[in-house]
Amino acid sequence: MSDNATAMKKHLLSINDLTREDALLILDTADELARVSDAPIKKLPTLRGRTVVNLFYEDSTRTRISFEAAAKRLSADVINFSAKGSSVSKGESLKDTALTLQSMGADAVILRHGASGAAHRLAQWTNGVVINAGDGTHEHPTQALLDAFTIRKHLKRSSGNATGVGEDLSGLRISIVGDILHSRVARSNVLLLHLLGAKITLVAPPTLLPVGVEEWPVEICYDFNEAIEDCDAVMMLRLQLERMKSAFFPSAREYSRLFGLDRERLLHARKKPLILHPGPINRGLEISAESADAVESVILEQVANGVSVRMAVLYLLLGGAHE
Repeated sequence: MSDNATAMKKHLLSINDLTREDALLILDTADELARVSDAPIKKLPTLRGRTVVNLFYEDSTRTRISFEAAAKRLSADVINFSAKGSSVSKGESLKDTALTLQSMGADAVILRHGASGAAHRLAQWTNGVVINAGDGTHEHPTQALLDAFTIRKHLKRSSGNATGVGEDLSGLRISIVGDILHSRVARSNVLLLHLLGAKITLVAPPTLLPVGVEEWPVEICYDFNEAIEDCDAVMMLRLQLERMKSAFFPSAREYSRLFGLDRERLLHARKKPLILHPGPINRGLEISAESADAVESVILEQVANGVSVRMAVLYLLLGGAHE
């Protein structure tokens, strides 16, 4: 694979760590590695002898299993470390946990944490590679990468191949809908999709838009029917009710009526937009069961693509740039 891996930074903490070339390198590498998932033996020896630690302070079945599968398919040794039932629950700090993992020879730590900026702090305390798997309401870079990979695979094929390899997302219009305020997925996607040339529209009630959103490289729309008319892909976000301490909208029924995706709303679309969702899905709230299971939906494919993209990130950071 490409020797351009040396151009990447040591860690992946934010989409801002990537140049456009870095992002395309990850997507193109993921496309190559996706073939491993289709092979009878789903394994490469690339990271044999390396140790990857999943350090999760928050529950996340999809992301943890995806990183674990990615590391194992590259033949790395994987240690799953959950904050629950560990020394963390006894009061051990993130720094002390990081130093403990380093002393055990961890080559990479994949961190999910409830505090924004936790991954940046961890990178200061350890010599290994740090990959941000979601920190507070800040960012979730590998989710954005797998979303971009999925969109490109379906919508960018002008280069004459089936995946759009080597292409960015120029010319595509993408709507991100729902709880923007609490969504690290939305933040990372805005940064990456803009970096790759897409036009982004945020659709949400004013109460679910963050302060300063007018400075983001996006258009803002409060009418979902209007936004969906010309979009190529629509990304639905989960309402993060666990992060809401007050009322952000009148009722779940009212929210679903105005900002939920159902087949009737899809009729407003001139194209048949790709339907994405980072999961877990609240069926009947932000998206109807019919829409989630529609032909245009690539929600399950996002999960599969996540393994390939995370394999690419691990390969480029551990197997390529820092051998």
